[in-house]
Amino acid sequence: MVRLCSSSITRAKLLEDANIEFVQDGVDFDEDSIIASSPKNFVYQATLGKYKEALKEFDFNEMPLVCADTVVTAKGMILRKAKSKAEAINILKTQSGDKTSIITCMIYKSSSKEVIDISETLYHFDKFDQNDLDEYIKSGDWIGKAGACMVEGFCKKYIKGVRGFESTAMGLNTELLSRIIL
Repeated sequence: MVRLCSSSITRAKLLEDANIEFVQDGVDFDEDSIIASSPKNFVYQATLGKYKEALKEFDFNEMPLVCADTVVTAKGMILRKAKSKAEAINILKTQSGDKTSIITCMIYKSSSKEVIDISETLYHFDKFDQNDLDEYIKSGDWIGKAGACMVEGFCKKYIKGVRGFESTAMGLNTELLSRIIL
């Protein structure tokens, strides 16, 4: 059993699907305070910030901690969580018909192990249909998603190519986590 230090419904679903027993306790960290030199540095700093907050609240000797964060990049830009519909549309148009990299950092800490992993999944998307994009924006499913991207939802039918694990793109490399907790 692990403690997922995230309020993400998607990360919880990933753990359920991977048959990893967990309890979920979100922690708060201000990602807007991060100044990063690269997407990998950004996602590492965000995860480390969440990890430090988790260490203040929870004892990893009682139950291993799992902290994670995800960043989306396209055309050399870090595509953060959109704060408005207009921003979500711009972020998604940046990814439309292009390559998008989704990077997830995970920190696992137990009484006997500490593992830090940065994994990347690369997608090549077809051009998004404007009507589909409008419906997706109306749905609100983009809210709280890095890069407003849902590879398991809206973006799925536009995937032309992929390299890496879908779980990484969804926010937690459960393939690796499953091996770590053995």
